[in-house]
Amino acid sequence: MSKFNGLMLREADGKVSARIETIADEALPPGDVTVAVEYSTLNYKDGMILNGLARLVRKYPHVPGIDFAGTVERSDSPNYKPGDKVVLTGWRVGETSWGGYAQKARVKASQLVPLPPGLTTKHAMAIGTAGFTAMLCVLALEEHGLKHGEGEVLVTGAAGGVGSVATAILAHLGSRVTASTGRPETHEYLRNLGASAFIDRAELAKPPTRPLDTERWTCAIDAVGGTTLASVLTQLKYRASVAACGLTGGSDLATTVIPFLLRGVNLLGIDSVMCPVERRLEAWRRLARDLPENRLDSLSQTIPLEAAPAFAHRILKGEIRGRVVIQLAS
Repeated sequence: MSKFNGLMLREADGKVSARIETIADEALPPGDVTVAVEYSTLNYKDGMILNGLARLVRKYPHVPGIDFAGTVERSDSPNYKPGDKVVLTGWRVGETSWGGYAQKARVKASQLVPLPPGLTTKHAMAIGTAGFTAMLCVLALEEHGLKHGEGEVLVTGAAGGVGSVATAILAHLGSRVTASTGRPETHEYLRNLGASAFIDRAELAKPPTRPLDTERWTCAIDAVGGTTLASVLTQLKYRASVAACGLTGGSDLATTVIPFLLRGVNLLGIDSVMCPVERRLEAWRRLARDLPENRLDSLSQTIPLEAAPAFAHRILKGEIRGRVVIQLAS
């Protein structure tokens, strides 16, 4: 019987606790591919799961981790063979089934994508769901008219995971990025990623006082939602688009139809969880091409698995800058 280490969540009296445990291979869930996990990562959703919030996990004991990258150890699928490098994001892995916060994971072959040439498994997890979502936003904006280098592009929640990767990608492609953040101490960090201007998040978080404000943004990536997204909609230029991918500022959207009717703006919803495979492959190809390795290194830090619960508290408080990679391989 082979065994490995993993972070196990257990629930007692309505409270969720986490600790490193030794797990037998036989305990892994059904699936046709077993992966030796090398790296995982910490996303906002991981922070919620580790803290037992929103009932994202319904069955315990549970291994969390919505992302992982590693090497195929065993495969009953013709699509993968032992030794292949693979990446997983989404599909509710780490929520409804065991995820990547363990040295082994077993999943469906259809939930994996090959590691793109030019990326290591560590770099893939420096990207993770947050960076993958950022690239989905960029693709959607390009398909709706974004021309890099023309006008100001707004990124809200810019110092977070999605915002950091979005800033780096957009700047590399030639866009002039205005970063919205409430943490002035992150300005130098964001400037190094390519941001050229800044706007305090409090300015955008005010409820709009009129249905249309001065036209400013050629396009926007919004990871905040709530009143921030409502404000952005009033400030978009004619026929501009905003890609909405987060709700750290709330899930309600109090707005009017006026920006859509009088300026023809577009509100583009971005889902990374159930994203079709072909779109995933396209996004990962673009990430390998359009996200410079040096910027990827500068926006990420690596921690051991046992540090994940403490970092999960911090990400919910907005104290994490950029991306957190979790090392599983010894």
